Amino acid sequence: MHEFRKIGVWQTAFLGDAVLTLPMLRALGDRYPGAEIHLFVRAGVEPLFAAQPGLAGVHGFAKRGAQKSMLSGLRLGRDIGAQGFDLWISAHASLRSAMVAGATGIPRRIGYDSPWFNRLAYTDTVPRRFDELEEVERLLQLLNPLGISGPAPKAPLVLPQSARDAADAFWRATCGRGPVLGVHPGSTWPTKCWPAEYFSYIVARAARAGAQVLVFAGPGEEAVAAQVVAGAGATGRADAVVNLAGALSLPELAAYLGRVDACLTNDSGPMHLAWAQDTPLVALFGPTVRELGFFPRGENSTVMEVPLSCRPCGLHGPRKCPLGHHDCMRTLTPDAVWAALAPKLGL
Repeated sequence: MHEFRKIGVWQTAFLGDAVLTLPMLRALGDRYPGAEIHLFVRAGVEPLFAAQPGLAGVHGFAKRGAQKSMLSGLRLGRDIGAQGFDLWISAHASLRSAMVAGATGIPRRIGYDSPWFNRLAYTDTVPRRFDELEEVERLLQLLNPLGISGPAPKAPLVLPQSARDAADAFWRATCGRGPVLGVHPGSTWPTKCWPAEYFSYIVARAARAGAQVLVFAGPGEEAVAAQVVAGAGATGRADAVVNLAGALSLPELAAYLGRVDACLTNDSGPMHLAWAQDTPLVALFGPTVRELGFFPRGENSTVMEVPLSCRPCGLHGPRKCPLGHHDCMRTLTPDAVWAALAPKLGL
């Protein structure tokens, strides 16, 4: 079998999608230990993977910024093609991703067989088998043309030492009086968000039970984090609830999520950061469902959802509930969520 020297893996969708590529990257590295493997991700995500074993480089693609035009994608593809890659694997099935792949001219290019234009861009295509497989296994399908198969290998997220040091310093200075609960109430998609007042209930109940609660939020999510903290009210100790909205880099957020005793999130990027580190996790699914295959894996992860005939209403969830009631989240009660979360905190 051909021994590739320089391999590019393209996954420029959301943060969670990039995290889900880790088992595939590990399988590639195991099969081609002498190859350089480069990961291409959405701009801003690349620091998360800076210390990931087996990666020779991590590169950001500014798909919502300076490189958002199709012409920029074609130009990038040509630039990549001049860098000596001999294998290209695309985990993203968009038209722009196909154009980048085709423009590289790399001798071996692997992608999914749909949409139809992918068959023009790649030398090898594979079925995604969306209704049959979970996302990790769908990604491993891309390695079938290389003769790589078998169960997904374990591939923990490895973070930069600076991020781990920052988490250690915070824990020494701030934590230690009881279990620590991490809460992330935001999401890129509004319908994926559990009501803020429900999160407030959990924060207050956890604090009263003796836990310390860290509230996380990324750019643009600061308002909902403040709403959750305000709604929790007085909790007895000044440091019982700490609002970390906007205070952490992406690698630091991941490091903190790896240190908490349990985590409560919507179906979001931080959910993937938590389960990839085996953090005990309760994930709240509304417009999306576990069966779509993007759920948190492992014995420490619990997915909570309610059966409704209108679910799922999309692969990501629309910006507004199509039926106007948002029952998928509103009927997921705080008491039921607390019953699943409290044992993970030892409460």
